[in-house]
Amino acid sequence: SRIPQAHPLRRIKTLAETALARISEGLGKKFSASGRPSVPPERLLKASILMALYSVRSDRLFCQMLDFNLLFRWFLDMKFDEPTFDPSAFTRLRSRFVDTDIAQKFFDQIVGLAKENDLLSSEHFTVDGTQIEAWASHKSFQPKMSPDSDKGGSDAVAESDQNSELNVADGESGDQGTEHEKAPKDEMVDFKGQKRCNDTHQSTTDPDARLMRKGKGKEAKLCYGGHALMENRNGLLVDIQVELATTTETTVAKTLLERAIELGFDPSTLGADKGFHTKDFVRFLREKGIAPHIARVEGRKTPGLDGRTTRHAGYKVSQVVRKRVEEIFGWGKSIGGLRKTRLIGLAKNKFNSYIIGAAYNLVRTANLLCPA
Repeated sequence: SRIPQAHPLRRIKTLAETALARISEGLGKKFSASGRPSVPPERLLKASILMALYSVRSDRLFCQMLDFNLLFRWFLDMKFDEPTFDPSAFTRLRSRFVDTDIAQKFFDQIVGLAKENDLLSSEHFTVDGTQIEAWASHKSFQPKMSPDSDKGGSDAVAESDQNSELNVADGESGDQGTEHEKAPKDEMVDFKGQKRCNDTHQSTTDPDARLMRKGKGKEAKLCYGGHALMENRNGLLVDIQVELATTTETTVAKTLLERAIELGFDPSTLGADKGFHTKDFVRFLREKGIAPHIARVEGRKTPGLDGRTTRHAGYKVSQVVRKRVEEIFGWGKSIGGLRKTRLIGLAKNKFNSYIIGAAYNLVRTANLLCPA
């Protein structure tokens, strides 16, 4: 009775519980039938949705707020006198499910609910990428102990043909960083004159973070790459992926499109910015029967992307609508917590990105089904 009937969280709660009910069997398989009862995983996943919706910055802070916030307790189906759970419950949840596809399945169920309500376009899509700052400082970016300490890093850098010039920080001169000893934890470090790149250095805080910059003249940061596939009708998120920052946008875009096709979508056009204007990616789209509505780089001639594509009105519409994907990144960074990761490691950040993506879709779907 304390929650207004028109409160938007009522619609979000109904959608979230419907999606969780469809994956509840998979959730139960990770828990023992004996021993001390744990916090229901459905409750923890709903709590993670609340953290994204209300910009709660940590598990511990959420558990403190749960002590007095009646709205949170109602959303989690907790009694008023029921004790709050310990923050370590979130840690155990991630340790159990981080190597599974549970978060992805939950996200897919939210997308499925939007599809059942005819809110998704099955033909017109937009893809884009952004940088997500890692929970690690420049001070932690130190010389590798051995060449094999980061086996995945060199391969990822080799794949990144387009971004190879972005792997090095602003200081290009001086000796290789591997010749320098590691700095003490609390000592001031001067990086001027040192060449520091992902081949020779690695973060001691988050080994999966990569040093990248968005373009020439921009500052280099330890970060991940966030990638989103959006449908163009209502701007809903169809898929989201977090990868190493050195993985090219076109490589991830291919994966997102192939997965969308597996889920039953039939894309006919794909909007994107100039970063996706490459011969390889345009050829991939043409082979899939997808029209490349990609912003063209002036002076670059690419078979399959010329005036015969850009002259149509649909191309101009895609170029206007594709900018709505920035709303997804904007919401995720300003509200959902994607501006800077709260977790360490690629697997945990992938898990968290699906939760934040599901929260965004829940808000959009609820508003579309019951407009104010």
